[in-house]
Amino acid sequence: MQQREPRFASRYASRFASKVLCSLALVAALTLLLPASSTRAAAQGAGRAPALSGTTDAVDLAVVTRIRDEGLRRSRLMATIGHLTDVIGPRLTGSPQLKGANEWTRDQLAQWGLANAHLEAWGPFGRGWSFSRAAVHMVEPQRQPLFALPKAWTPGTAGPVRGAAMRVVINSEADFEKYRGKLRGKILLFDKTAPPPGSAPAAQEGERPRRFSAEKLAELGQYKSAAEVTPEQRKAGRERLEMRRKLRKFLTDEGALATVDENPLPWGVLRVQSGGPYKKEEDPAVPGLVMAAEHYGRLVRLLGRGERVELEIEVEARFHDDDPMAYNTIADLPGTDRSGELVMVGAHLDSWHTGTGATDNAAGCAVAMEALRILRALDLPPRRTIRIALWSGEEEGLLGSEAYVGQHFASRPEPPALRDIPERLREPQPPAPLTLRPEYPHLSAYFNIDNGSGKIRGIYAQENAAVVPIFSAWLEPFRDLGAETVVMKSVGSTDHVSFDRVGLPAFQFIQDELDYSSHTHHTNADVYDHLESDDLIQSAVIVASLLYDAAMRPQLLPRKPPPPSPPARPADRSSTTTPRR
Repeated sequence: MQQREPRFASRYASRFASKVLCSLALVAALTLLLPASSTRAAAQGAGRAPALSGTTDAVDLAVVTRIRDEGLRRSRLMATIGHLTDVIGPRLTGSPQLKGANEWTRDQLAQWGLANAHLEAWGPFGRGWSFSRAAVHMVEPQRQPLFALPKAWTPGTAGPVRGAAMRVVINSEADFEKYRGKLRGKILLFDKTAPPPGSAPAAQEGERPRRFSAEKLAELGQYKSAAEVTPEQRKAGRERLEMRRKLRKFLTDEGALATVDENPLPWGVLRVQSGGPYKKEEDPAVPGLVMAAEHYGRLVRLLGRGERVELEIEVEARFHDDDPMAYNTIADLPGTDRSGELVMVGAHLDSWHTGTGATDNAAGCAVAMEALRILRALDLPPRRTIRIALWSGEEEGLLGSEAYVGQHFASRPEPPALRDIPERLREPQPPAPLTLRPEYPHLSAYFNIDNGSGKIRGIYAQENAAVVPIFSAWLEPFRDLGAETVVMKSVGSTDHVSFDRVGLPAFQFIQDELDYSSHTHHTNADVYDHLESDDLIQSAVIVASLLYDAAMRPQLLPRKPPPPSPPARPADRSSTTTPRR
């Protein structure tokens, strides 16, 4: 596929070059008017912006100029992301495609001159899964191909299978009795009632705009208390998880051929995730698919009219049990006098399986890789080591980054009974003691990229007030590229959380929305065609600059107060002795 030309690069590079030439001319004219002592002082401070009051965070503008020139004029980013998406394709954790992506990114980073490029195992994760074919047809009362794709970790059909379509509504274990003995050989349509005529899902009214306006960016900076998850909501969530496990076993025992869910999005965009377990010891699922809303609606209406509906389904899918481990890709740009300290950048390499994982999250991986390529190409040795990490297991719960943080920085023991329950659904408990690793005091910051392919507009300070003036100074040279907003807001749901929850400075960037939430997130539309090359190029330049600033800063970035420790246990009086007088 032919790559789109990075119009952004040429347009902004030429504007920037014109501004630089004008500035140089002005400086030359003023120099003639300055005394010699002032000229020497200016030469000694050339290229550095004045520090904000009370900080030591002057920006080396000469380096910014070089980073912009390399990143805007000689970008390799779209070639990187093209290989990850078009050549390697979807990268479900545990799949051969993800292992191939691990190996390719490792080799590419090493080829660019990064040190210690390697794969770091974590786990065991469980089973891999992949599919190579999905065909669904209605054969009665009319013949028609239907658009549906399989859920991850559900089995294939071992050839074409035919069965009568049957709509079922199972909301609790009590509903099992209504269907016991009636499901064998049936293809089950789940969860939806027959919609009224002409009521196919439509695009949401008031969708978020593709790009942040100035007003919306200002709104991000306004404090809003986080919505509390009530005990009732946590309990209901845990019951839903348990119900899914019981339903999988019931459907398997009853001999259902397959399940079909209606897709929540219109116009043939399918949002598909998992439908079975990736842990081999758990009860398996029957073949599961998600069908386009418009095709699903026709089936439901036909059944509602009393018509017999027969479907034929063929899914070729397989599990991969040869290696239960998963891997993160790691590589370093070595530091100089403070090489034992770290600045990290990361993104998750894994994706879902129906698209090619372009906006979620080959985009973030390519930005992180390109940022390191820029710094290496310019031969800018940082004081601190800059490390890139491309994570796996993010889509299953930040598993790869959590394992890395636990091995290198800090961890809390977790009761086995809680491991399969998402954190948001757990009852509040006293925090377990935090076990610190030797590297814990030496991480200055972790920067994460995982919000699609929209340009960077700023950064979330994760409620760390001390970094706000620092980040504001570092973003100042990029106001013309649209990146200047720093907000206190704390955000979650991606890999910086693994660092933040143990008290390490970790940050996610503010990015323009584009079509991420509305169309590409976890869908079959998450492909190269919906990337914005200009935005990605801009992002890589900004990330490269912030990494360099963090690596060169005299001090580590400030941290928030340490996470809470468990309350001290009262002394065991029975074991104490009375001191002799």
